[in-house]
Amino acid sequence: MTAKATQSDSFRVDRFGDIAVITPSPEVESMSEALIQQAAQMVIDSLKTDPPAGIVIDLSQVSYFGSVFLSFLLRCHMRAKQQGSEIVLAGASDRTRELLRLTALDTLWALYKTRQEALDALVGSD
Repeated sequence: MTAKATQSDSFRVDRFGDIAVITPSPEVESMSEALIQQAAQMVIDSLKTDPPAGIVIDLSQVSYFGSVFLSFLLRCHMRAKQQGSEIVLAGASDRTRELLRLTALDTLWALYKTRQEALDALVGSD
């Protein structure tokens, strides 16, 4: 698999064939709502331009996030559904898994321990 990447300071988007891997940096935990929305829009726009078959959101660098980041996840989910893509989450900490469970969002996306497990699952589902 070859990877190509685009990056802002707060999100990195890597492409592995038809799979996009979105990795938020730890700074999203403390970003203002306006900044995270702006960064998230750049990620969403890149998905519109070159729609992936699947999306992995790698949460391994983030130990906590708030409602603005949850909104970003939901916007990615909506974009993916419109394009017939699937989203899975990888590397969620115990704290973020609990937040996803409390908001019932853990029922929306499959959760994997590692990025590689998530990639393998998406590639296997083609």
